[in-house]
Amino acid sequence: MSSEQIKTNYPALYTLIGVFFFWGFIGASNGVFIPFCKAKFELSQFQSQLIDSAFYFAYYIGAFLLFLFSVIGKKDFLNSWGLKNGIVYGLILSVIGAFVMFPALSSNNFAFILGALFIIALGFSLQQTAAQPFAISLGDESTGAHRLNLAGGINSFGTTIGPIIFALALLGTTKLDESLIPGLSLSTVQWLYVIIGVAFLIAALLFKFSKKLPDGKNDSTIENETKATLLLSVITIVLVAVLSIIFIQYTKKDVDHESNLSLYLIIVGILALVIGLTFAMKSSKSNPSGWGALKYPQLVLGMLGIFAYVGVEVAIQSNLGEYLKVLDSKTGNSNKYWENITPMLISLYWGSLMIGRWTGAISVFNLKSSAKQIAFIVVPYIAFLVILISNMIGNMGENGLNFSTIIPILPYAAVIIIQIFGFKLGQEKPAKTLLIFGLMGIVAMLVGIYSTRTIGVFALVSGGLFCSVMWPCIFSLATQGLGKYTSQGSAFLIMMILGGAFIPPLQGKLADMFSIEISYWVCVICFAYLTFFAYLVTKILKNQGLNPNAEISGGH
Repeated sequence: MSSEQIKTNYPALYTLIGVFFFWGFIGASNGVFIPFCKAKFELSQFQSQLIDSAFYFAYYIGAFLLFLFSVIGKKDFLNSWGLKNGIVYGLILSVIGAFVMFPALSSNNFAFILGALFIIALGFSLQQTAAQPFAISLGDESTGAHRLNLAGGINSFGTTIGPIIFALALLGTTKLDESLIPGLSLSTVQWLYVIIGVAFLIAALLFKFSKKLPDGKNDSTIENETKATLLLSVITIVLVAVLSIIFIQYTKKDVDHESNLSLYLIIVGILALVIGLTFAMKSSKSNPSGWGALKYPQLVLGMLGIFAYVGVEVAIQSNLGEYLKVLDSKTGNSNKYWENITPMLISLYWGSLMIGRWTGAISVFNLKSSAKQIAFIVVPYIAFLVILISNMIGNMGENGLNFSTIIPILPYAAVIIIQIFGFKLGQEKPAKTLLIFGLMGIVAMLVGIYSTRTIGVFALVSGGLFCSVMWPCIFSLATQGLGKYTSQGSAFLIMMILGGAFIPPLQGKLADMFSIEISYWVCVICFAYLTFFAYLVTKILKNQGLNPNAEISGGH
């Protein structure tokens, strides 16, 4: 048997990396699109967060349908298509959604826009499910982690520059002044979505007609886990009913903003998920038959962990625009200082995730101990430099690059030191890292709630630093010891991207009822659960004879 290493298919890898870029680009751009739509369509803070609900609920629906079809067909539905075709079909769905955005934006109909975003994200769900194993198949398996980290780094770059480019397309500037928005045309952003749709179509054609790409087919059978299927179906019915009522009721122009119906519906949806998964965990203790991966407590708790993680990651930035607007009002900034630099701060938030992910990827390279220690200090600031340069280019005027445009975010360099310290304490151990970053996230949110001006703003933005490596930590802890159920468990975890559909509107409703500052207690609770999960899963895995501090792998 030859031990020769399989060569990496670089053309295919670069095309796939481009797809990773646009996932980040569009997802992060919602942070600018939300305050824009709020002003354009005269929405409440809760209604504006329905953009996230439509976008992230599509991920859940896509993953659930794949699971359901696989159970009904008794084989892995995606693998029977082939991973390559899975990506192609996902890209085509996103192409349709991107093109539908053109008439949706022309119509000035908020519900139509939400529908188009749902279709785009439904395609993303299928793409992401297939893309990670496909990236590994594009070369030698031993170097698969390197390809995933490269793709993840480019994805994070997309989240950094997405808000800048999107703001330029929407507003013609990176300054966000809501008083000017109602009179603005949406024609520029219409064509931006057309360009994105064309890019996805080209990628789909390249994948479809490339004969050198592996199909990634696997016709392995799927066990019919009756109890798990029934439970998830019931939960899905409740979630679809809840969000359908919300979308129908709260996309109307004459909606009663004072009604608390939306709050009750969101709570019903979250409780259905929490109670359902808790029931599965407890019932499977006495009789594990039929529960599949749900019989493992680390997975069930990890599913709620991914729900909380995605929810808090999205909610922090989705409500940041309103926080900055209120801050201007409270501090008497008649020039709308904070509101104007909203796109830059949202870029900095997503860039903070890039800082953390680039730093977390250092472990992939076999560096000597001294070189690794230096890298843990240098790499975060290289990523920060990328953020600064991106924002300078985005704010470039007739006289070229202007250093003064990025002065407001320069002090953030000091905040990065806290994350470097967190990595040092975490020692690259998932449970320990998650615990430390969870605690730091709690502190950051509390500072944001009770402080004003620069300290409060940077505290909320730093949530991106602490969220940055939570996905691989939760994922590795939740899937430990699952054996043949690892693939099923991974699919269940991806479904929990659902958190992005429920947590932001919950925070938005609390902002409408109380204040935007008080609403950030939702983020405190999410970080508190993630800290609790890190503590509890350590005990669970040790009781199973497993190592809760095995090396972190993967990323999101």
